[in-house]
Amino acid sequence: MRAHEGLATISPNERKPSWLKVRSPGGPNYLRLKRLMRSRALHTVCEEAGCPNIGECWEAGTATFMILGDVCTRACKYCAVAHGLPTVLDRDEPRRVADTVAAMDLEHVVITSVNRDELPDGGAAIYAETVRSIADRLPECSVEVLIPDFKGDEGALATVLGAGPAILGHNLETVERLHPEVRPGGRYWRSISFLGASKRLAPRILTKTGIILGMGERASEIRQAMSDLRKAGVDILTLGQYLRPSLQHIPVARWVTPGEFADWKRIGEEEFGFRHVESGPLVRSSYHAKDQARQVSAGAAGPIRHVLENDLSAPAEVPGLRLVQIEARRTSTPEADGRGVAHA
Repeated sequence: MRAHEGLATISPNERKPSWLKVRSPGGPNYLRLKRLMRSRALHTVCEEAGCPNIGECWEAGTATFMILGDVCTRACKYCAVAHGLPTVLDRDEPRRVADTVAAMDLEHVVITSVNRDELPDGGAAIYAETVRSIADRLPECSVEVLIPDFKGDEGALATVLGAGPAILGHNLETVERLHPEVRPGGRYWRSISFLGASKRLAPRILTKTGIILGMGERASEIRQAMSDLRKAGVDILTLGQYLRPSLQHIPVARWVTPGEFADWKRIGEEEFGFRHVESGPLVRSSYHAKDQARQVSAGAAGPIRHVLENDLSAPAEVPGLRLVQIEARRTSTPEADGRGVAHA
């Protein structure tokens, strides 16, 4: 049985609650930024993932740039980004992103990407070059990276950290039980320990992750995820409502109320000790990112400091038009899933 089967889910025809309604974008800054992106052949996750905050953020002159193309090599069941055969790597992309950031005179920029599992380093070198290019063009602009898991490659992680971003983000997305279905190319403990390794390698760089609520998770599982993330020394947590991109994606299990999101913020900060929790129905990874970079200081590393699981030896499932997905299924053991493992 699939994780969401047997649960009551929201009908596709049911109207969204009032707190999820946002104004359609169309202000002058939004239109200017859209033209700027098109003229420079750049992509934003704001558009590709259908972010509900695109109007608010773009009107404020901020955006999240998506590098490494706009086609993902994984097919997560909640994500609106296109997946399939990846595009040719664009070596000039870091320069164009930096030029655009400078033209916008941004104070803080977020760089994210699709998964590129077919690349030896997952695209880490392009991330690092983009961060450095922005620093060269606009030194006063802080840079946040929201990276994939690079199949657990700690060397690729070190490459990105070496460029000196202000924040290293990697999203957990959901609780452990739901991972095999909704995020089949990812691994719960790989993501947890990947964040822990970041804190060990670069303790002064803030670590950040996000969890999507409303996909069928239980309150006890959210608490467990918070506990696991804090053991990895994660500083910042974002929590937002799952919005189904299409009928081909998993259904919404429930609408989480604004009051519940407020409770989770309190629990995350007061009970588990996150330095900051951004929690609300429309919150996404990059929401209020500039404020977080300015107001939050990095905390200490946790006991989880080494990558517990990777797929470095797994071949890419190319050729032809098949997806490049790493879907190796492992038998869960106490050592494999991180339970009972001592960490130095």
